[in-house]
Amino acid sequence: MYWIWTLIVGAIIGVIAGAITNKGESMGWIANILAGLVGSSVGQALFGTWGPSLGGMAVIPSILGAVIVVLVVSFIVAKVHGKK
Repeated sequence: MYWIWTLIVGAIIGVIAGAITNKGESMGWIANILAGLVGSSVGQALFGTWGPSLGGMAVIPSILGAVIVVLVVSFIVAKVHGKK
């Protein structure tokens, strides 16, 4: 049950990061989960584990990390596809 909760929280964090960066509509639900999970790791590594925690993830650092991940990935994808 822990993993299901973690995936749900990761998806929510990914959706929030997509909404903040205006990249959410181009991401699917799997990409939202991955952005949330990877962003959680990045955010907690960079900003620590302060604030409220859900599913084993500190929410605010996780959202900040997911925003960074979404921006970096969208920048790389845009460069590969030649878009601005």
